[in-house]
Amino acid sequence: MRIALDTNVLAYAEGVNGANRKAQALGLIERLPGSSVFLPVQTLGELFQLLVRKLKRAPGQARTAILAWRDAYALIETSEGVLVAAVDLAVTHRFGFWDAVVLASASEAGCRLLLSEDLQEGFTWNGVTVANPFITSPNPLLLSLLK
Repeated sequence: MRIALDTNVLAYAEGVNGANRKAQALGLIERLPGSSVFLPVQTLGELFQLLVRKLKRAPGQARTAILAWRDAYALIETSEGVLVAAVDLAVTHRFGFWDAVVLASASEAGCRLLLSEDLQEGFTWNGVTVANPFITSPNPLLLSLLK
């Protein structure tokens, strides 16, 4: 099963929102089958901004983190098809555009799950189900993957 990670999962793993959330995110990532994890390019751009602006990391340090994530997992490019699908999602489901880009990217890559705290838990679109990995009762698809 292919899994896409949203920016917040990566941000927490980098220490945004404290040590407890970092430990949760890293624990989750360690349990995921690495060959099944995909990162929309959009998430890495958003992560760079968070690291520089919120964590006050030097841009060079943020770059190092971005390249490490890029090297660890397969990337999903933002194609023309992703752009059109994201606009449609923004119009029909009232998603923020950049969240829609992440969801459309996950769909284009054939992901079954998008792990995100920002989108509606359980929302399914074009074969991708949004699962919040930080809630007390995680999505059954995520639970089956982690067993």
